[in-house]
Amino acid sequence: MTELSLQALTEPDIDAEYVGWFANDDHHLEYYTGSQRTITRDDIVKDWRENAQTGRIKTFLVVADNGDKVGNIRLGPIDKKNKTADLATFIGNRNYVGKGLAPQIIRLGNEIAFRDYDIRRLHSGMYIKHVASIKAYLRGGWYVEGRFRGYYLTEAGPQDRICVACLNPAYFDNIPVGDPDGYLD
Repeated sequence: MTELSLQALTEPDIDAEYVGWFANDDHHLEYYTGSQRTITRDDIVKDWRENAQTGRIKTFLVVADNGDKVGNIRLGPIDKKNKTADLATFIGNRNYVGKGLAPQIIRLGNEIAFRDYDIRRLHSGMYIKHVASIKAYLRGGWYVEGRFRGYYLTEAGPQDRICVACLNPAYFDNIPVGDPDGYLD
């Protein structure tokens, strides 16, 4: 299996390859961004600079053991008072899509969030139809926390949002796993 690591995203990392991940010619971004907007290099650099300045959002590059760029993780916005943050993952390099790497990437994100940023709880959400993403988060140590009916408005009509969470064991006992309340039933 491919071993992965994280490194803080730097501006030089935002090269043509990285920006190319956000081209949606193959509909790969269909579930990644609810806005369905086109993402340009200028957008990425602007966001990266703002986030670097405020420190509220940390972006990490996912790198394979052979040096390939695989994807990224966005941690944040970080709520320092409550020690919470969103964790979004993205496999941008299409050569690594469908290889079962997402749970490993998510676990790396959990680790860095808990260890380096003292986050108590992570959360995220995704389209209910994006079953692969839901399963990846569950395999990455997360659990389904809820379901927002009709949250996303798509061309096909309203679609539910599945909300997932991961709790830092340093702060919580009896951490739920999977879908304990049957929200996906």
